[in-house]
Formats: sequence, C-alpha cells, structure tokens
Amino acid sequence: MTEVDQNSRRRRGTGLIALDENAAYDGYTLYAPLTGTGQVYLVDLRGDVAHQWNLPYRPGRHARVLPNGNLAYNGVLPGQDALFPMWHKYRGGAMQEIAPDGTVLREHLDRLQHHDAHHYGDGRVLYTALEPLTGADAASVRGGAPASEAAGTVHADTIREVDGQGRLLWSWRASEHLDRAEYPLHPDYAREHWPLVNSVLPLADGNVLASLRSVSAVVVISRESGEVLWRTEPGLVSQQHNPTELPNGNILIFDNGVFRPGCDVPYSRVIEVDRASGKTAWEYRDPARESFFAPFMGSAQRLPNGNTLITDSPAGRLFEVTADGYLCWEYVVPHFGGYQEPGVGELFPAQNNAVFRAYRYAARDLPWLKRRG
Repeated sequence: MTEVDQNSRRRRGTGLIALDENAAYDGYTLYAPLTGTGQVYLVDLRGDVAHQWNLPYRPGRHARVLPNGNLAYNGVLPGQDALFPMWHKYRGGAMQEIAPDGTVLREHLDRLQHHDAHHYGDGRVLYTALEPLTGADAASVRGGAPASEAAGTVHADTIREVDGQGRLLWSWRASEHLDRAEYPLHPDYAREHWPLVNSVLPLADGNVLASLRSVSAVVVISRESGEVLWRTEPGLVSQQHNPTELPNGNILIFDNGVFRPGCDVPYSRVIEVDRASGKTAWEYRDPARESFFAPFMGSAQRLPNGNTLITDSPAGRLFEVTADGYLCWEYVVPHFGGYQEPGVGELFPAQNNAVFRAYRYAARDLPWLKRRG
C-alpha cells in the first residue's frame, strides 16, 4: 500500500509542467533553492539540468549570471545571532562572484546585509543592510503592530555600495531620508524592520530603484542627494518585490497583493508601470486570479522576445507568459527541504521548494556552457 505524500506542492507534480516551444524564449533558467545547502541550478527548457554549482553557503536569497559569465551569489553567513524572529529567514551576509567551475573570485562580507545585493561585475556591489533605531528614533517610525519592536529596537534599512576592495562608495539611510508620515508600516506588520527594502537596482541614469515592502512603495532615490525622486501611487502595489527598469524606462514589478486595497480575495500580479504617468501600462494575472497568489517573495524578468518570466516564489513555480498573457512554459522546482536555522523551522515547518528569484539566459550569455548533442 502506497502512502499519500502529505506535501501538497510536491503531490501536484514537479519538474516541467508545460512547454510551447514556438512561444517560449529559448534558453536556460537559473534558480537557487532557499532551503538547499548552496546548490544553484541551470536548467534548459525541458527542465534538464545543464549546469550546477555547489557552494559553501545556503542561499541568501538568489543567484544571477553577470555579463562576464560569472555567477553573482548571495549566501547566508553561518553562526549569526537573530536580530528579530524573521531575521534568519531573509538575511545574507556573504556576497560573492564565482566562476563557472565554482572558484570564488571575489567576496564581500557584511553581517547586516539582507534580501538583495546587485553585483555590477567589476567588483562593485549595491546592497541592502540594517541599522538599529532606539528611543525616540524608534518611536518616530509610524504604523505597525503596537509594542512589536525587537527588544525596543526598530531596525531601519540602509543601502550601501562598495568597491571590489570593500571600500564604501555610497550609502543611504531610510531614517535620514524617508518621511515617517508618508511611509508608515502597514498596521499588521511587526515594528522590528522598517521599511523592509527587499530590492535595490541601479538605474540607467545612475539613480537607485528600491522596493519598500512593508510600506507598499517602489521609489527612485537620488544618488546625489538621497531624496526620493519618484514613487508609485499609494494603493497601486501591495507588499511588492523585484522592480526592474525596462528599456523603455517603465518599471516592471512583482505585485504580491497581500493587503490589496478594496479586494476581498488576495491575488498576485505582474505590472509594468509608466514612470511619467504612474499608471499601469501592462498587467498579467492568472485568468482565475486566486490561482496565482504569492504572499511573500516573487520576481519578474522581461525577456528579449517580449515575454515575461515570473517566479511564484513560495510555490517554487517558475512560468513564462507572452505579452498577451499566454502561459507558454511552466516548471516546478523539484528540490524540497527545511530551514535549519533556529527559529525559522518553527515559523516555516513544512518542507518547501521556495526560490527567491529565477532568471532566463540565452545560450550566448553562457559561452562556457557545454551543451549536449
């Protein structure tokens, strides 16, 4: 008698689920299972592993292939204290550039780094980190669940850029540049982390694009002054992730939709926002909108053929849609595991196959890859 697998994600099927080769963008998809011990996979359109890295740190969110062909990888530093209950879930600390054969070429360590680190490929890294606020500084942060600070501390975000030798080139502090009244925490969020910057990216004009999850805002920060030059209209996005700049200047955003205003059924979507008007220029959501809902994490990548690769992160589900919303590729990550850090396993006890982001690369982006056949 065969027992029924009680993991619903695994039971529904893993690996390649759907493929329309005439519509999908040909290439290889990169992902790093968050509960793994340092494995990074590159799979072809049929889900076969074309290359694998085995790295010394558990993923501190994600990996990305740089224009020079090396791997940018953010790993979790072992042996760190938990600043607050969720800290072990999304901290990192080890920012590495790695050759295709696994050789570590560069490394920058910062135990306060979390979520995102953008590697330029020349040694520079732009990343998110924390600083503690206490006393009146902590009390001045608006919103959040009352009395939910971490031992009286609100950890505020900073953004840092360092060179290849780890020297600080630029920095920004939320506590210095964000108006507390304009960027309050959602009332259901703990006051342990404000405003929870989960993505940073340099723009073509040199300024910095950032996603502030716990206040539901995407902003453009002036590199010169630190002021906010642009933000999404309040109510447009809800606990969003991974804004990226498109060639036309628009911003592509994974909009999670946990506390979407005016909606009784939560759903996720991917939107393209026109920066000039602030309005939605393109949107994808599942035809049965409740079928696609990622309450946390998530990413979207606009591909060269106009398709969009979407990462439904908690479900380990990667899928590609055309400009008119036709799903042409779907793959479910087959690697399941549990978080090993104290505290995280209690918060997320089920075996999961989550990934933070996935990226698609054409064969020309991977000149070192040995292709079969």
